[in-house]
Amino acid sequence: MFPGGLSRQLVISMSAVALGVTLFIHVSFYIFYAVAMEVNPAMVSSTPDAWPPTGPEWGWMIGVTLVGLLGAVYTASRLARRILQPLNSVADSVRRLAHGDLDARAEAGANALGETAVLVRDFNAMAERLQRMSSEFSTWNAAIAHELRTPVTILRGRLQGLAEGVFEPDPVQFHSLLTQVEGLSRLIEDLRVLSLADSGHLNLHLERSDLAAEILRIASLLEPELVAAGFRLRLRLEAAPVLCDVTRIRQIVMALLDNVRRYAQPGEITISCRLGEGAFVFQIEDDGPGVPEELLPHLFDAFQRGDDSRSRASGGSGLGLAVVRAVVEAHGGRIRCLRGSRGGALFEVVLPQA
Repeated sequence: MFPGGLSRQLVISMSAVALGVTLFIHVSFYIFYAVAMEVNPAMVSSTPDAWPPTGPEWGWMIGVTLVGLLGAVYTASRLARRILQPLNSVADSVRRLAHGDLDARAEAGANALGETAVLVRDFNAMAERLQRMSSEFSTWNAAIAHELRTPVTILRGRLQGLAEGVFEPDPVQFHSLLTQVEGLSRLIEDLRVLSLADSGHLNLHLERSDLAAEILRIASLLEPELVAAGFRLRLRLEAAPVLCDVTRIRQIVMALLDNVRRYAQPGEITISCRLGEGAFVFQIEDDGPGVPEELLPHLFDAFQRGDDSRSRASGGSGLGLAVVRAVVEAHGGRIRCLRGSRGGALFEVVLPQA
């Protein structure tokens, strides 16, 4: 029961009404008979043995009853108004929501009782979440359509050109088509991972593995591509046996390194990992220019790119870091982006060791 809850208020209000009416009747009759006996005893009894009330007594009883009834009605109406005002506001807002008005909000009023105030607060929280989900759904649909439009348009144009004989069916054309299909496949897989993570159904195949060795293997695999882009790797890896989904961890490392390759200026990439206080800490730091301050709060949201990376050639699909966060959180860990000691971006992933 709430300290100022509805049940407590009802008990207090009804008890106060009953006590007030009872006291009013007793005090009023005491005053009536005291005054009557002093002024005119015949007002209260014609004879000593007469039991029916006299006319003045009837009038006093009717008057006291009416006054007590009016007081009870007034108190009950005020209590009912405090209860019904927020309930009616919630009911009206529910009808507006049902007709598509997602801006509908209930008002509790200044004197709302405990449970009704909580009901209004919970309803407004639900309405805000529904409105936010609707907005995010629309944004996602527009973003997905935008991301799919370019590769589908390219595929359609190339295939139409091949079919009409505009392009020669050579390995270069087929490689270009395959590149677009692979991009679509990555986009679809990223969307699938995010959908599973949002619904809580991103399954992990946990096994104990030395993540330092896995990170070294992936870094060695990607090093030629990074060196060709002007980067050099610096590794600080400590043996780190962790219970995790190795495939998903590889996905995290590859996505973060790909993010550095796309957005950072050529220079040194420092990759480090260690165990500390029961947690596995993995970091990737570059030489800059870092992440703009205004982008940091939304860096791990889907379809977020910096202003200088809007083009598909450098910006990717905008899902990489969102997928990384989903995988990290599925492991019970956390990820954040800090400003590194060299002025660049420092991505830090913290995973529980067990």
